[in-house]
Amino acid sequence: MNQVRNRLLLGLSLLSTGLLAGAFGYGAANLVPTFNSVPLDMRLDFHTELMKMNGITMQGAMAVSGLSTLALAALTRGRARALVATAGLLTVTSFLITRFGNVPINGRIKQWAATAPPADHAKILSRWELFNDARTCTAIAAFAILIYVALHQAGKRAAEHHGSPHGHLGSRCVDPGQPA
Repeated sequence: MNQVRNRLLLGLSLLSTGLLAGAFGYGAANLVPTFNSVPLDMRLDFHTELMKMNGITMQGAMAVSGLSTLALAALTRGRARALVATAGLLTVTSFLITRFGNVPINGRIKQWAATAPPADHAKILSRWELFNDARTCTAIAAFAILIYVALHQAGKRAAEHHGSPHGHLGSRCVDPGQPA
């Protein structure tokens, strides 16, 4: 039962952290360059509208990712525990960067869209992009760690079943280098 629970938590951690890394990666690769290529008033309006939806979806993804990964770390043993805990801390770091870096600047951008940007707006927008890059990197690193853990665990399970007449789905696992 514990194995099933841990595998479900690993699946939830992979899914939510993958969605988080993918969303941040898409934003860094596509949205930010688009922001930088359109007129400033268009960027401010679009950024403001985008943040209305992102506030809900991204915080939800960060919460599920952080909580599921940290719960998995609490239930995991050995080296995998340290790796999963690191992934959980990286997702929490993504949240903290967002909350204390990007969100305050988003509030300023919302004000600028309604009024006018200050003279140093380019510097402030550049700082937002640095925070965005940092949270993207932490989310992608967390996802990569979880992928490593999942592949390592799958490899261990395969090795445990190798040669056993009761292997996966009742069939014998075959070494590609050995005759069947």
